[in-house]
Amino acid sequence: MNHDSRMPGLASVRRNRGLSLEQISQTTKITVRALQAIEEGNFGKLPGGIYTTSYILQYALAIGFDASQLLEYYHSTTDTNPDTSYINSKKTGSRHFWFLMGH
Repeated sequence: MNHDSRMPGLASVRRNRGLSLEQISQTTKITVRALQAIEEGNFGKLPGGIYTTSYILQYALAIGFDASQLLEYYHSTTDTNPDTSYINSKKTGSRHFWFLMGH
């Protein structure tokens, strides 16, 4: 896979499907600016953690692109572990839910 700063073809795939960033923004509730950042491989402009992963998944689904390929690109161009942020947030969250369930 090409490891430059841009995932080749995302904007082209989107345009070939007849979709604008504005349309995707309306359906996903993700800002056009964040969607542009995904297309440009500029992941530092995204909110981080599980939100970035969610944005990438939603974008890929919206344009009919292989989400796993886009996530692999994201993880290969950043120093993120694909599982760490999700597992840590789940552990923290379950601790809070346990407290709520006990009452």
